[in-house]
Formats: sequence, C-alpha cells, structure tokens
Amino acid sequence: MATLQDIGLAAAINILTAFAFLIAFAFLRLQPINDRVYFPKWYLKGVRSSPTSGGSIVGKFVNLDMKSYLRFLDWMPAALKMPEPELIDHAGLDSAVFLRIYLIGLKIFVPMAILAFAILVPVNWTNDYLKNSKLEHSDIDKLSISNITPGSERFWTHLVMAYVFTFWTFYVLYKEYNKVATMRLDFLASERRRPDQFTVLVRNIPPDPDESISELTEHFFLVNHPDHYLTHQVVYNANKLAKLVKEKKKNRNWLDYYMLKYERKPDEKPTCKTGFLGLCGTKVDAIDYYTKKIEELSKEEAMERERVKKDPKSVVPAAFVSFRTRWGAAVCAQTQQTRNPTMWLTEWAPEPRDVYWNNLSIPFVYLTIRRLIVGVAFFFLTFFYMIPIAFVQTLANIEGIEKSAPFLKPIIEIGFIKSFIQGFLPGIALKIFLILLPMILMFMSKFEGHVCTSVLERKAAFKYYFFLVVNVFLGSVITGAAFQQLNTFIHESPDQISKTIGGSIPMKATFFITYTMVDGWAGVAGEILRLKPLIIFHLKNFFLVKTEKDRQDAMDPGSIGFDSSEPQIQLYFLLGLVYAVITPFLLPFIIVFFALAYVVYRHQIINVYNQEYESGAAFWPSVHVRIITALIISQLLLLGLLSTLGAAQSTPVLLALPVLTIWFHYFCKHRFEPAFVKYPLQEAMMKDTLEKAREPNVDLKGYLLNAYIHPVFKGGDDDDDDMLIIDEPNNDEVLVPTKRQSRRNTPVPSKHNGSSPPSLPDVSREL
Repeated sequence: MATLQDIGLAAAINILTAFAFLIAFAFLRLQPINDRVYFPKWYLKGVRSSPTSGGSIVGKFVNLDMKSYLRFLDWMPAALKMPEPELIDHAGLDSAVFLRIYLIGLKIFVPMAILAFAILVPVNWTNDYLKNSKLEHSDIDKLSISNITPGSERFWTHLVMAYVFTFWTFYVLYKEYNKVATMRLDFLASERRRPDQFTVLVRNIPPDPDESISELTEHFFLVNHPDHYLTHQVVYNANKLAKLVKEKKKNRNWLDYYMLKYERKPDEKPTCKTGFLGLCGTKVDAIDYYTKKIEELSKEEAMERERVKKDPKSVVPAAFVSFRTRWGAAVCAQTQQTRNPTMWLTEWAPEPRDVYWNNLSIPFVYLTIRRLIVGVAFFFLTFFYMIPIAFVQTLANIEGIEKSAPFLKPIIEIGFIKSFIQGFLPGIALKIFLILLPMILMFMSKFEGHVCTSVLERKAAFKYYFFLVVNVFLGSVITGAAFQQLNTFIHESPDQISKTIGGSIPMKATFFITYTMVDGWAGVAGEILRLKPLIIFHLKNFFLVKTEKDRQDAMDPGSIGFDSSEPQIQLYFLLGLVYAVITPFLLPFIIVFFALAYVVYRHQIINVYNQEYESGAAFWPSVHVRIITALIISQLLLLGLLSTLGAAQSTPVLLALPVLTIWFHYFCKHRFEPAFVKYPLQEAMMKDTLEKAREPNVDLKGYLLNAYIHPVFKGGDDDDDDMLIIDEPNNDEVLVPTKRQSRRNTPVPSKHNGSSPPSLPDVSREL
C-alpha cells in the first residue's frame, strides 16, 4: 500500500518528468528546423512561411536570438489568449467544444475540492478507527471515509455532501449542455455552404431487374421529392482500387528515397533486397526494381479503374442524393421514405472528409451480424484483460504479497525501491498495458460497418470508456482490495469479508493517485513534446523531401483522437466523482490534470492539430451521458460502502440520488439532444432564404456534382491520368428512356439548372 513517502516520490518523479518535457518542448519549438513540427496548422492554412528560408546557414537550423529563450514559457498565455469565437473559426466547433470538457472538469471539481477539504477531511481525520483496527492502511487513508467508525453519526456529513456534490454537478452539466446546444445551432446557422447540408446518404436501395442503381435512385427521388431533388452520386466499391493506389504511393516513396540517395552519391548505385521487409531475398538495383514495380501497379490500377467504371456489380446499393435546398434535404433525412422501413434508408450524409469509404461497400444486411460478432469479441477482450490488471495490482500492494510470500521481503523492503515500485510502477505498468487498446477498439468499430469517421470514433470511444470502467476502475478496486487485505481475508469469518471490502475500496485512491500523475501529468506534458512526429518528420525531410510539397506532405499534424482521448478524460471524471466523498485527497491531483490538459490541448488545437472532419459537436450527448454514468456509479458505490460500514439507516436517503440523476438525464435528453440529432426545418428554411437573397445565381448543381466521388477517382497532382470521369447525361435531353412503361415520361432532374423543378406529366403512374 502506497504511503505518503511513496506518493511523494511518485509526485517528484512525475513533476520532474513533466517539467523536463515542457522545457524540452519550449526549447525545440524555438528552433527553425522544427517549425513545421510544432506549428503545422499554420503552414496548412498558408499563413506561415518557413524561417529556414533566409539568414545564415546556422540560423536556418538554430535560433540565434538569445532573448527568445528568456520567454520560453510564452506559449502558455498565448494558448489562452485566443477567444472562443475566433477559436471556432480557426479550428472548428468540434475542437472548441472538446476543450470545454476540460473546463467542465475544473468547474465541477474545484468547488468540490474546496468544500471537501473544508468539511470532509477534518471529519475523517479527527476519527481514529483505522488506528485501532487490523486493516492495512497508511496516513492517506486517515483522510478517507475508511477512518470513520462503523455506525457513527459522522456518516451523515458524507451523505449531505453527496447531495451537495450531485446537485452542483447537475447545475454545471445543465449549463454546459444548454451552452453547447446553442453553440451548435448558431454554428450551423452561420456556417458557410457545405455539401453535406444539401445531401443525404441513401442505403439499402432495393434491386431492380430493369434499371441500374443510378436510374432507380433518380426516378425514386423525382417522384417522391419532385420539388427539391437535384442530383445524386452512386457509391462504387473501389476498395481494391484504393489498396492499389496506396501500394503505388508507398513504392513511389521508396523510389524517391533511392533516387535522392543516388543523387547524393552518384558513384554508388543503391540496392535493396526483395524479400520480407527488405531483410532477405535477392539483392537488386533499387531504382530499377521500384520503377518496374510502379509500372506494374500502374497497369493493374488502370485495369481495376476501368473495371469499376464499367462493371455494374461495382455499384453498391447506396447513393449520395443532393437537393436544391437544405429544407428539402432535412425533410428527406428525417423521414421514412417507403412503407417498408428497411428499404430506402436515409440519413444525413457526413461531410466529404468524414466519409469512411471502405465501409460503404458492406451490404446492409451484414451489419447486424458484424456488430454481434464485435459484441462477443469485445466481451472476451474485456474479460481477459482482467489478468494484466490483476498483475498491476500486485505491484500496488506489496504488503499483502509480503505476507503471502515472505521470501520476497528482503528485496522489496529497500526504501527507495519500495517507494518506486508502489508509487510509480503501477501507474506506468497500467498505461503500458493500455497502449494498444485504442487501435484494437477502432478496428472493431470499423468492422461493425459505420460509414463515417466521426461515428467510428464515437463508437470506439464508447467501447474504450466501458473497458476503462470495468477493468481499470472496477477491476483495480476489486482485485486491489483482494490483494491489499489478503491476510485479513484468510483469517476472518465470511460475514466480515463485505465489511473489509467496504473499508478497502477507499484505500485504492492511492493507486489512482499514482495513475493520475503518470497519465494525467507526465502523459499530457509528453503530448506537447510530439517526440514521435518530430523524429518522423526529420527522417522524411532527410531521405524523401525534394520539393516544398514533399516537405508539406512530411508534416504530421495529427488530430485530437476523440476515440482515445475522450474516454481517458471521462475516467478522471469517474475517479473524481467517486472519491470526492470517499477520499477527497485525490481531487487536487485531478484538478492539476484538467488545468494542465486544458492549456496543452488548447495550444495543440491552435497550432498543431489538423481537423479531419467537422461534426458540429455531435459528440456532446455522449460526453454528457458518460458523466451522468460516472455520477450514478459514484452514488451506488457510496450506497454500498455505507451499508457495509454500519450506516444502513442512511441508505433510504441515498436511494433518491440515482433516481434523481436518471430523471435529470432524461430531462436534459429531451430538452437538448434533438439539437444534435435533428436539423430544425425552421433553421433550414431561414438559411435557404438568406442564401437565395445573397446569391440568387449560385450554381448549386456544379458545386455538389462531384462532392461525393470516391477520393481515388479524383486524382491528384502526381496522377493527372487517374481522374475517373463520371458519365453525365446530355443536358439537352429532357426524358430518360426506361424499360418500365410507368417511367417512360419521368424527367431527368439533372438536366435542369434553374430554380424551378422539372414537371411530372403523369405522377399517378409513378412509384
């Protein structure tokens, strides 16, 4: 069990580590050679030029201005200066609202900490139950509820504070939900024109023996949305083509590397091995090898491109359908299209950057099966991860292990080693075990078949949060209590075990303190250093970069990573809410995390991260639900804890808290959540009217025509011949021929660019 000395050592190690990271960052960011690593967002916006372009040779790489080193901490106030409206314009609403999660943490826990240290800590400290008990404990545990004598009247203080903390959390959450909902509606109202505002994604289009997917889609929306339908783009299964393009790009990078190497040493022709990872196989001329490989891939790519273009089977039963107005798109996206609710399924189209194209080719009927498989796999992943969690807890409870295995005592009883193991090692071990988890969960979410990156990240975030609650929190508490009180469990009667667990749960705060310092202090400081992107950029810059475009491609600005960062933040909400009443000593460590993380991530969002998509803060209901979940877990744990500590008379009073919390959740859900899942028709009509008055002659069809073409069809600067031309009908035609008698007179909407819709001569005979 970690003592004050162990916590002090861990705090010293993590504070020094965080400080070293911040000092290293402050120095590295000032060097001209690293400017693209620490300020890539400004380069992508085209408002920052490289400081290496002029000056002396040394000045191109090293900052020679000594005065700038005296202001090495200027980045902190600079990160806080940009007002929120400007931040939204600069980085988007998603980024600005993400930062508000840290502010919520400060708003909730700072007042809680003040009240807890003023009221609860003195109540806990002035009792002496642990001193006279057989429970393993430290001085920190004397500040917790475990130090209260079972059945004492002092438990009423904790009960009252539980109500105070709950209602304060209600107040903060309500204000924030209201604020973010208003920000979202204002953002959507003021936002410039985007393709997804006029477009819906249609899935599970039924097969038709007489017409292609494109013709069927066109006719269906002509009949059912005659006044607003504009155009559509069918979805192609281009996954194989995308793999070929990716493979070709990778080989081009290797060719560029060897060409550059040959230019630097013309007397020595570079060679490579053709086997696994270039480590084995025949040694060949590298330039000739990759040139030939690129030629082969180009031929294969051209054949696949032609096949996708001509083969009807490459068109999947889905399409992006665009409308003349936002109002028309809103009506279509939010209504059922046919009497069969499983056909012609419509939803708001994600913005083009947000589309995850690989999953659009998955047949809709397979999605349920895939999600069932993922659910089973996730269950087993969560269950088997208990093994490393239990191992981590053995490191955190040396006293219990010493009593069960006395032969280890001489080694681990050395003062510094014991403090290091208990105060620092458990936190870093747990963090190491969790490194690969976000990638595994993101793979599971992709396998489920979601079609936009924002939803993928939200689904992966839900899995990660559930995993953290079950394994990291509950698993650590349960296994930690077992190891911590192992000797007591062995020698006491079964009816006393529940009471022992009740007294042990608050003592796990010491483990979570060490984890908070490792992950929340040193981990956040390490985020701003960007050591991995720094190394990769300089390797690419040295081996691959030949032009200014190559140098820009070598930048890796990264992104927030909602799927991994948000669940980790929620773990701190859970720890703070659970231990606010039980062990308030944990709160200052969590407050430091929220404050440091807010400054660091604000700096990263302003200067580094490149926004991959914009969802308009659609993730906020998930954030709210997870904080509510943490609040309910804290109330149930307190309820169980008090019942084991002889305070059963207070149990009926505490039962009201979870009920009130659930009621509050549903109140907020019905009051604010519609703003995040539906687009008000009033807002859509207002925006359409304003836009029509300001830009009456806008060519909306030209704007939307190729917005949702697969990226591999759009070509690029290096592949002018890669552009796939989507055949468009002749604009002089008015009618489209069809094998169906009922559709022979259906006009083609794409032939009209005017504001008036095409006429329907015989609607009664349509679909």
